[in-house]
Amino acid sequence: MAPLPSVVWPPSLWAATAPPGPALTPLAGDVTTDVVIIGAGFTGLSTAIHLRESGVETLVLEAAEPGWGASGRNNGQVIPTLAGHDPSAMTQRHGEAGERFNALLRDSAQYLFDLVQKYDIAAEAEQAGWVQPVHSPGRFKLAEKRVREWSALGAPVELLDRDAMARMLGSTAWFGGFWNRTGGHINPLALARGMADVALKLGAVIHSRSPAASMRHENGRWIVKTANGSVTARALILATNAYTGEIESDLAPEIANEVIPVLSWQMATKPVSDNIAKTIIPDRQAMSDTHRELYFARWDARNRLVTGGAAVFPGEGGFNLRADVGARLKRLWPQLGEVEFDYVWSGYIGMTPDNLLKPQVPGFPRVHRLGPEAYGWVGCNGRAVALSISLGRELALATRGVAAETLALPFSETKTQPFRSIVRKIAPLALPLYRQLDAQEI
Repeated sequence: MAPLPSVVWPPSLWAATAPPGPALTPLAGDVTTDVVIIGAGFTGLSTAIHLRESGVETLVLEAAEPGWGASGRNNGQVIPTLAGHDPSAMTQRHGEAGERFNALLRDSAQYLFDLVQKYDIAAEAEQAGWVQPVHSPGRFKLAEKRVREWSALGAPVELLDRDAMARMLGSTAWFGGFWNRTGGHINPLALARGMADVALKLGAVIHSRSPAASMRHENGRWIVKTANGSVTARALILATNAYTGEIESDLAPEIANEVIPVLSWQMATKPVSDNIAKTIIPDRQAMSDTHRELYFARWDARNRLVTGGAAVFPGEGGFNLRADVGARLKRLWPQLGEVEFDYVWSGYIGMTPDNLLKPQVPGFPRVHRLGPEAYGWVGCNGRAVALSISLGRELALATRGVAAETLALPFSETKTQPFRSIVRKIAPLALPLYRQLDAQEI
């Protein structure tokens, strides 16, 4: 087992502003429950909430603290789409299960905001919409296709021409695009901690500082071992995504080996004055565009513009990103002037490239049956905030015996990523390729 992860939070905006999480203790001794969940991120906590709403005995094992992994370190954009695939691609890949998944994804942002409202979670939730501008004229056809496909499924999407996009974003840098009114943004760590509180109040048990070392099915029961105890359960959910195998490499190697953890860097500016802020994304939508080297931004509750970037050699604490991303923001919104960042932090996202020859194309999420009454998924590809909470609902239903053909779970066999260790090491070197592809018209 690798050393336990530190629970000292990185100098992130979310760690500095989120309400404190619940006081939890490590697992000690041998216990039994009906469903055991490994991982207290969005997926695991959502599953726990939905199970407890149905009265199912539930225990969650977390290696550090709720939201410590990707769930508490991302940009907090609530996006009801996949990163690189439209609904038709999911249907072609998974048939009727893909159609059910598309419906889940269509409603996932609204479902997240409804959950926040239902339980009065203090997550700085703003359902202002999510917008995807296109960064070249030829890419407008991508926006047209996405609006056409999502409109056919009843999603509240709208195509925007260049002038409308300029008014929405306060910048003439883009060439139109589309937006979805149900999207928005949240403080992701505050959401994770709030969801943990909800799960506890509903009667779930959560143990922190208790990384799962192994899991096995024996005599009709699942046994999950930790350093200081074990959990025996009828059903199991693996909810570790990009961090699968990062703490205990033997926990679920077949799952860990099909996902590539890639660092995603987030940055928050110093607070921007009101008179300037009202000229930059004035209605406070979340924005992420069509660059492969993604340009993204949203406001937080304190008038900080929260963005991010990538670098081949980011330097200690992402120091080398500051100048490049600051110059980008100044280019997009000259009224900002010189940009200073209060916070720079990172976390893993789980990438599942489906074609090594085209690593710039994000893959599909992978949903798996891990054995009798055991399920899990990996491969958020940067779109997990809304998706994971809705998938948690479906995973809870699966453990309760609901028929698979009625669930929005596109099951597949595990598929090991060839040359995973090599791809993981060289992934940052793809940045020059991304920039070259971004510069090409389509």
